[in-house]
Amino acid sequence: MIYFSVAIGIFVIFMIIKGVRIVPQAENWIVERFGKYSSTLNPGLNLINPIFSRVAIKIDIRESVLDLPKQGTITSDNASLEVDGIVYFKILDPYKAYYGIQNLHYAIQNLAQTNIRSILGRMTLDESLSSREKINADLLHTLDEATDAWGTKITRVEIKDIQPPDDIVNAMTLQMRAEREKRARILEAEAKKESAELEAQGVKRAQILAAEARKESAERDAEARERLALAEAKAIQLVADSLKTSHGDPLTYLLGQEYVKGLVKLGDSANSKFVLLPPDLLESVKSIFKK
Repeated sequence: MIYFSVAIGIFVIFMIIKGVRIVPQAENWIVERFGKYSSTLNPGLNLINPIFSRVAIKIDIRESVLDLPKQGTITSDNASLEVDGIVYFKILDPYKAYYGIQNLHYAIQNLAQTNIRSILGRMTLDESLSSREKINADLLHTLDEATDAWGTKITRVEIKDIQPPDDIVNAMTLQMRAEREKRARILEAEAKKESAELEAQGVKRAQILAAEARKESAERDAEARERLALAEAKAIQLVADSLKTSHGDPLTYLLGQEYVKGLVKLGDSANSKFVLLPPDLLESVKSIFKK
C-alpha cells in the first residue's frame, strides 16, 4: 500500500512537471487537445494536460520583417520595371494566424507582389518613379485589409527599388541633361536681362541727376543775373539821382557809358587797324560828366 501511494505521488509530480510550460515574453503558444484547438498560452507560467494536450506551434508576436524579392511589372504606358520591397507585420491573433492560413509568410509575400503589379499597372512610368509614397500607402491599405482575416496587422510597406530598363535610364539621363542645360540658359538670359535693367536704371538715374544739376545751375544763374540786374538798376538809380541833382541827363550818361565801353572793345580787337572818332566826342563826354 505504501509503495502504491509513493508511485501515485511520483506519477502526479511527473505529470505536473510535464504539464508545466513557461512561455517567453515575445511568444504565444497554441495548445491542441485530441487534434483540436484547446487554448492559447500567454507569456509566463502555464499548466497543460501532458497526456491529452500538446503545444501545436509557438508563434512569435513581435513585429516581423518580410523581404519581397525583385519582380518584373509593366506600367500603363508599357514600360517594364524591376521592383522589390519590404513588408513589416505583426500577429495580433495567433489562432487566426495559425488556423486561418496555411503559410502566413508565403501568403503575405504573394499578396504584396500581386498588389504591386496591380498598382503599378495603373500608373505611367513617370508616376511610378515619382509617387513612391502613394504606392506605399496604397499597398499598406490593401494588405492590411486582406490580412485582417489572418489575425495579422500590416504596420508598414516600403518599395525599396524601382529599376527601369537601361534604354529608359539612358533616355531619362539625356532628358535630365537637356533640362539642366535649358534651365542654365534661362538663368543666363534672366541674369543678362536683370543686368540690362540695372544698367538702364543707372543711366536713367544719371540723366535725372544731370538734369537736376542743370536745373539747379540754371536757377543759380538766373538768381545771379537777377541780383546783377538789381545791382545795375540800383546803380542807375543812384546815377540818375546824382545827375538830377547836377541837372544832367541820365539817358545821355548811360548812352555815353556804353559808347565808351564799345570803343574800348573795338580797340582791343586784333582786327582793328584804326578807330574813327566823331569830332564832337570830347564835348559829348564833357557834357556827360559835367556837373
